[in-house]
Amino acid sequence: MKFEDAIKGRRSIRRYTEKMPKEKDIVKILEAATWAPSGLNNQPWKFKVIKDKEQKDGLAGFTSYGKVVKNAPLVVCVFLDKTAMYSREKDTMAIGACIQNMLLQTHALGIGSCWLGEILNKKKEVEKFLKIHSDYELMAVVTLGYSNEKPRGSRKKLKNSLL
Repeated sequence: MKFEDAIKGRRSIRRYTEKMPKEKDIVKILEAATWAPSGLNNQPWKFKVIKDKEQKDGLAGFTSYGKVVKNAPLVVCVFLDKTAMYSREKDTMAIGACIQNMLLQTHALGIGSCWLGEILNKKKEVEKFLKIHSDYELMAVVTLGYSNEKPRGSRKKLKNSLL
């Protein structure tokens, strides 16, 4: 797949089949995420991979997109490692790049994904539910699996982005 096709073809997938992505593909996705740029190469991210139905169902209760979380075979929670942090702004941007790499690699492998941010409204509750140490702060939840929907088209306009 051409890089431009990966960028323009990737869509958020909210309905999945039950098929679990292969372990080697999960590793590829997480490795791609770690190749994101970060200031001082501090790599301020940590991942929690959730496959367990009970944990996914519990996590789903913290978001209005709970159906997406429950339906996904796999969920990756992305955390800011505050012990590795040297600049909150730069490290937050690095995590955004990390997630983008994850989404593009997922698409290139023929796997669907959806970046969920609304769940951050209850990040403290999620961290408590997942028993996450206070050194880590939830930045996003990404659902992964094989698509069970036809992705919608999208239009992006450069002229709307220029000042």
